[in-house]
Amino acid sequence: MFDFTIEAEDSSCKARAAKIKTHSGTIETPVFMPVGTVGSVKTLTPDELKDCGAEIILGNTYHLYLRPGTDVLEHFNGIHNFISWDRNILTDSGGFQVFSLSELRDISEEGVYFKSHLDGSKFFMSPEKSMEIQKSIGSDIVMAFDECVNNNLERSYFEKSVDLTTKWAERCKNVPLQSHQNLFGIIQGGTYRDLRKKSAEDIVRVGFKGYAIGGLSVGETTEKMYEITDYTTDFMPEKAPRYLMGVGTPEDILNGIEFGIDMFDCVMPTRNARNGMLFTSRGKLHIKRAQWIYSDEPLDNECSCYTCRNFSKGYLRHLYKSGEILALRLNTIHNINFYLSLVKGARNAIKRGCFAKFKSEMINKMKTGGDNV
Repeated sequence: MFDFTIEAEDSSCKARAAKIKTHSGTIETPVFMPVGTVGSVKTLTPDELKDCGAEIILGNTYHLYLRPGTDVLEHFNGIHNFISWDRNILTDSGGFQVFSLSELRDISEEGVYFKSHLDGSKFFMSPEKSMEIQKSIGSDIVMAFDECVNNNLERSYFEKSVDLTTKWAERCKNVPLQSHQNLFGIIQGGTYRDLRKKSAEDIVRVGFKGYAIGGLSVGETTEKMYEITDYTTDFMPEKAPRYLMGVGTPEDILNGIEFGIDMFDCVMPTRNARNGMLFTSRGKLHIKRAQWIYSDEPLDNECSCYTCRNFSKGYLRHLYKSGEILALRLNTIHNINFYLSLVKGARNAIKRGCFAKFKSEMINKMKTGGDNV
């Protein structure tokens, strides 16, 4: 049910183009996964996601467990049927919520006691429980339960956390999943090179179908994030997918590809779209600004998404300032399309052997400033 094939590698760096095949279809990498935390990429339908080129989306175990709940998901025979999505789905394990909901949880070697952010009720999430929930969800790629740690904590905490994440990974590996499901391990270690190396070697020793770098973009500088990503991929198997979790900006993604990353996810394109911030080939554009009142130009002359083909900046500004729901939908279509087009362009450049040139041109062009065009 799982195959990973490298199709091309760029001689100037660690960038590679590959294909991942699962029960639900083929994923061409590098790939960006739109985030659908509770089974919905906010404001978009499955058909709109497909029109943008999405081959895989991401859901979250913690949130799907709280609602709709495993009883509902099992009734519908899994999340694919429930949300009418016949392509790939990856589920995060709930490990990020160990970080993001730190004020609502207590952690021990056995697992994590969470206080629901919805109603305050308490529940226990262990590695085994995370696997059981993801089995009910029926996602194609399942992430091992880990501890995502704030990078502002002391080294001594990271030393214990790396060992805990390894123990949890071993426990996850021992839980049977559905036959179509594929388990990925997560490497932790903060911004400490030796701990990243140790975590990578330990997680690889446990053995998974793919490997992720977790615990970045959670308090460290961008430069440190790049350094640790580049360093860590040297200890990740070449013949397995490499996933950088929760990152990031278009420039972050291009740099991640250069460092050998195959898979990315981030809420940035959808969240920013709902706040009126759009990504273009010329940089960020804030559609709420008065400068666009009379603009009859599309958001991005180089974009072929539904939004850019049909609507002007002036109209999009009007929708946003008027509080129309259509503004959020059209903005999201554009941002998702931009991200998916970016990784597709990177893939094509890798196959042509010119990724370095593609990356340099894209980053330089985006620095010209969308609001200044």
